[in-house]
Amino acid sequence: MPQPFESGCDQNSPNRNLAPVTAELDDQGRLAVGGCTLSELAERYGTPLYVLDESSIRQACQAYRESLKRHYPGDSLAIYASKANSSLALTAVVASEALGLDAVSAGELITALDGGMPADRIVLHGNNKSVEELALAYRHGVMVVADNQHDLDRLQELIPAGRAPARLMLRFTPGIECHTHEYIRTGHLDSKFGFDPDQLEPVLRQLQGASWARVEGLHAHIGSQIFELEPHRDLAAVMADALRLARDLGHPVRDLNVGGGLGIRYVASDNPPSIDAWVKVVAEAVATACRERNLDLPRLMCEPGRSLVAPAGVTVYTVGSRKVVPGVRTYLSVDGGMSDNPRPITYQSLYTTCLVDRPLAAAEETVTLAGKHCESGDVLLKDLAFPACSSGEVLAVFATGAYNASMSSNYNRIPRPAAVLVHDGHAELVQRREQPEDLLRYDLLPERLTSVV
Repeated sequence: MPQPFESGCDQNSPNRNLAPVTAELDDQGRLAVGGCTLSELAERYGTPLYVLDESSIRQACQAYRESLKRHYPGDSLAIYASKANSSLALTAVVASEALGLDAVSAGELITALDGGMPADRIVLHGNNKSVEELALAYRHGVMVVADNQHDLDRLQELIPAGRAPARLMLRFTPGIECHTHEYIRTGHLDSKFGFDPDQLEPVLRQLQGASWARVEGLHAHIGSQIFELEPHRDLAAVMADALRLARDLGHPVRDLNVGGGLGIRYVASDNPPSIDAWVKVVAEAVATACRERNLDLPRLMCEPGRSLVAPAGVTVYTVGSRKVVPGVRTYLSVDGGMSDNPRPITYQSLYTTCLVDRPLAAAEETVTLAGKHCESGDVLLKDLAFPACSSGEVLAVFATGAYNASMSSNYNRIPRPAAVLVHDGHAELVQRREQPEDLLRYDLLPERLTSVV
């Protein structure tokens, strides 16, 4: 009989686990996810390979949806921040769980629409939207999160007189700072995102009576990978003040979007709040802030991304070369790295890993897990206590469902990995593996250079 891989696994809040909720050991002691043995997936699909556990994604969606119903007395909608991992398959799963989606580009918006997400459950973010992106959103009735005056000017030029107004949500920076990585803070005043707080009233007055615009929502976001809850209480008060101002000026604002930011467990020492605990704090704070200001409750929206999909993801690699620098370090190289997971080199992010066919093997040495790219900083995990292993063995890195595939590149002209969705013992290909020749698809060779020897 299969045995659980992770003791104390929180089935109700996947963000609190190191591995997907379905991770288990098969009858040979090998690691399986979604009923699929990872080494068999590696043999079938090759490596590197992104593996996504459908049950973990669905459980996270249900946790947000049900917690909002349980803790918030008004209407609510959780919307998936698809920048974390955008694909047709993920969109379809999230849409089937009655969540919405936020997109930040035409590519993500088209993916959402083609993946079956209803347009009225999509919002378009971005601090420098193109006219084409705004037109696409307007044409489909997607709500536009106006980030700055540039957005408003372009939309006013875009929408002919007499046509239906654009549905707007105004984003502003609430001036709240969280203890998170500097590069992913977005809620404090020094941010490229959103109107400054002192701009909000002038913008709301500017939009009074504008036939081309209908302000339906307000948005703020205070950061990512956050374990603290108190800043979200503070955010509720700031947003309720903004809501009162907007309604006093005659805007039919019904949506209050508090963004996302709930952290996940990348390593054993991480201890993020559960989804239910996070939602409870946010929901109660918003309800209290509105009650204190005699405001009818808005629809409460939040934008989970990482906490929805990161715990569902595992990246499978094959071990290759080994280099020992006596008295300094042992390098163990795998067949991927910074092109399929740029977070370690970008954010110094930490991860958890194991050998897929010997997941409980004891550590015997200290190694640095290196990628294959021509870049000295291409290191996935540094000074890692790890079992002795040989070239050809397969390992898994956990919690890679967010900001891995979506931030991947073709550095060194290395093709992007395939991705599979696993569920109840079945694996389905949801992203084909790129081939080297695919990388030439958009190259052009001027004729005058064809004869150069």
